[in-house]
Amino acid sequence: MRENNAAMTQPAIVKTRDDAYRLLVEYTTNDSLIKHALAVEAALRWYARKYGEDELLWGITGLLHDFDYERFPEISETGHPFMGCKELERQGYPPIMIEAILGHATYSGVERRSLLAKVLFACDELAGLITAAVYVRPDRSVHTLNAQSVMKKMKDKAFARAVNREDIRCGAEELGVDLVEHITNVIDAMRHNAEALGLGGAVVA
Repeated sequence: MRENNAAMTQPAIVKTRDDAYRLLVEYTTNDSLIKHALAVEAALRWYARKYGEDELLWGITGLLHDFDYERFPEISETGHPFMGCKELERQGYPPIMIEAILGHATYSGVERRSLLAKVLFACDELAGLITAAVYVRPDRSVHTLNAQSVMKKMKDKAFARAVNREDIRCGAEELGVDLVEHITNVIDAMRHNAEALGLGGAVVA
């Protein structure tokens, strides 16, 4: 029984990143949602390296955490993320990934037990806030952004109203990471994929 439990908590992933990306774009046409998925993927890959976890599994979890949102935006058992997780289960994605995706939606009632689930929750809203903060910068570059600037935007309730500040604070607390340090980590992660995220800055002739 102990071996079976271990298999459930550390399953081998059988899908590739290409498989996951195809699923994302099959369900999602909105460019902003796709870029958000790429941003959260980058953040989870960064934390996977930090904690010595499976970078592919963590990255795919970030990539697909909202893949069903465009089709099923309602908050219900027939909406996001429940419908998407049913599809992920059907396609054979690992239980730890599905549980993490369910857990990132506070209304799902699913407890964030794994480190993967906690990191996903901690990075989701923050990636959105960082993206919004870059968009209003004159150079539109994540490379010149710092945590202090993001903290100022976070305190401005009129800025990026859709971003849940409490989720960001709670996520860092659950993860046991100082908020400023966490913001710095996610900025660094997004810098590594800045061009794909459209956050590389204005082109200078």
